[in-house]
This record gives sequence, structure tokens and C-alpha cells, in this order.
Amino acid sequence: MQTISIQVSSEAAQAYHRASVEERKKMELLLSLRLLEVSLIHKPLKQVMSEISRSAQERGLTPEILDDLLKD
Repeated sequence: MQTISIQVSSEAAQAYHRASVEERKKMELLLSLRLLEVSLIHKPLKQVMSEISRSAQERGLTPEILDDLLKD
């Protein structure tokens, strides 16, 4: 994980500061996922698909395993 600073509404800041440590972690994860989602929208589909493929391969998903999964 990496720390960044962003501007948010005062209500959002207050909600974050009032939240428990566990709730803050959930908020941070949701925000991180949302930022990723927004950033992927601006990339060409082929690039997004390549990134997904690369990520899947890094996690051990080979084309053969994928074929087997799709056959089921």
C-alpha cells in the first residue's frame, strides 16, 4: 500500500475521523478499488485486458487452467 493525500468534503473527512480503525481500513480499501476502477475506464480495452491477463498469470492462472475452467 502507498499513502496519498486527496481533497474530500468536510463531511467525508469527519466520517473518516469518527470511524474505528477497522472501519477506516474498509473505507481505504473501497476508495482504493474505486480509484482503480475509474483509472481503468480511461485505458483502451485491449490494454485493460492485457493488464488483467498479466495479473492473472502472476497469480498462477495459465491459459490451460483458464480453458479447463471455461469448459466446466
